[in-house]
Amino acid sequence: MAITAALVKELRDTTGAGMMDSKKALTETNGDMEAAVDWLRTKGLAKAAKKSGRTAAEGLVAVAVEGNKGVAVEVNSETDFVGKNAEFQEMVGSIAKVALGVNDVDELNAAAMDDKTVAEVVTAKVATIGENMSVRRMSALEGDTVVSYVHNSVTAGMGKIGVLVALTGGDETLGKQIAMHIAAVNPAALSEADLDASVVEKEKQVQMDIARESGKPEAVIEKMIVGRMKKFIGESTLLNQSFVVNPDLTVEAAAKEAGATITGFIRLEVGEGIEVVKEDFAAEVAKVSQG
Repeated sequence: MAITAALVKELRDTTGAGMMDSKKALTETNGDMEAAVDWLRTKGLAKAAKKSGRTAAEGLVAVAVEGNKGVAVEVNSETDFVGKNAEFQEMVGSIAKVALGVNDVDELNAAAMDDKTVAEVVTAKVATIGENMSVRRMSALEGDTVVSYVHNSVTAGMGKIGVLVALTGGDETLGKQIAMHIAAVNPAALSEADLDASVVEKEKQVQMDIARESGKPEAVIEKMIVGRMKKFIGESTLLNQSFVVNPDLTVEAAAKEAGATITGFIRLEVGEGIEVVKEDFAAEVAKVSQG
């Protein structure tokens, strides 16, 4: 596979590694971006692991809670300007309320709203506002107590990041604190048991490769990996993270101290996982000039 300047730049932007190191990583991995990130981490050249897709799409996440059920819905638009539009906000809020009665995004798009389906309402709004829009995701959460929080809210119940937390015991204040923690720290899963096994295995392999670069004996490396994986799990799972409100306690310990158990959470961020390729102006002019 040809290693283009665009690929090298993307890897540099993702990892913070130098240009020559990025080019070598891509060459060694035949242009496989994820493998190149791991290669750089193994060599100690990546400043940060890639955690999620670049956030490029705009729009809003809205949350709604009714009884013991909460929903978070992401509605995308082309520009941030539309997210500040009162007409768009009203539509997103109404869609979130409809979402309380369905199970997934397909059901949501087909659900009734204002004598139309949600999908038809969005299509009509595209014609009115003049930008492409879509209901991209929805997630539902149930529990004895469900608490919602919106970070960077533009109006009540909607903003750039929406969080839901399900608790047994505890109160609204504790739920809000935990939800704010989730918004800030972005845990990958609730507990070790909820982590994707393939993600854990991949991290273990990367850490093994890093440790072997040190030249230490295999027996020593095995012990090193135990500690490193414990740290990885602690940083990746909500229950094991240090609580931002009181870093001396884990989130699980803080909840227990308050007489609560966290049974689940949802975190949706606008544009998460969407990558929009933007061509620079010079490249665009060159392409046009070539016909």
